Amino acid sequence: MEPYVHTTIKEDRIEIEFFHPSGNSLPGESLSRLVSEIQHAEKAKPNVILLKSGGERTFCAGASFDELTSITNEHEGLHFFSGFANVINAMRQSPKLILTRVQGKAVGGGVGLISGSDHVVATKYASVRLSELAIGIGPFVIGPAVERKTGVSAFARMALTPDEWQTAQWARDHNLLQEVFEDIRQVDAYIEALIAKWNTYSPDAIRELKKVIWQGTDHWDELLKERAAISGRLVLSLFTRDAIEAFRNKA
Repeated sequence: MEPYVHTTIKEDRIEIEFFHPSGNSLPGESLSRLVSEIQHAEKAKPNVILLKSGGERTFCAGASFDELTSITNEHEGLHFFSGFANVINAMRQSPKLILTRVQGKAVGGGVGLISGSDHVVATKYASVRLSELAIGIGPFVIGPAVERKTGVSAFARMALTPDEWQTAQWARDHNLLQEVFEDIRQVDAYIEALIAKWNTYSPDAIRELKKVIWQGTDHWDELLKERAAISGRLVLSLFTRDAIEAFRNKA
């Protein structure tokens, strides 16, 4: 199946779904599409954006390794990692509540999507990992969003243990996930009820509450670009090239 980013506007929600055959990874084109779809959703009537991915057990594998290895200079590196910065900024700036459905594993940038959401509902099969340090970079772009949810200590633990998966329960205990259910049917039932409730609330009140929830992040437009430049420089190292190649050979 070909990669896609699809938006469906329903009476009670705007559904944005993405898919990539490589574990729902996010190449630059998908990142740009996500930004565009989130921004265009501002004009729609529903209070809620439901963000989800295709497939059964992987929510998002983060950055595309193919694109990482194709970066040849710092300008290209900045451009690529700015894609993740732009998505997180679009999520926090959206006047809509962003409800994210997580059916499985989230790595790197996938954890960034979770952290940029306002409310996240997952199955017990969800798990999270910040793998960036293992390939010679770091979770610099998504770091502020993750740290804002988990606190510094939990973020540091994830960042410094790039080979470790944290369970859904751990993620819930550290505020990355708000609700965890046994299976996807229970997740979807909860989401339906929550969306119905949210749409009974005043859109103006939700808009103002969203501003309050994300208060103190106005400087992220510049901060995340600065972080993208760090990743864009580090990705050019021989260490990173060798680490990605080793990962591919292992896979």
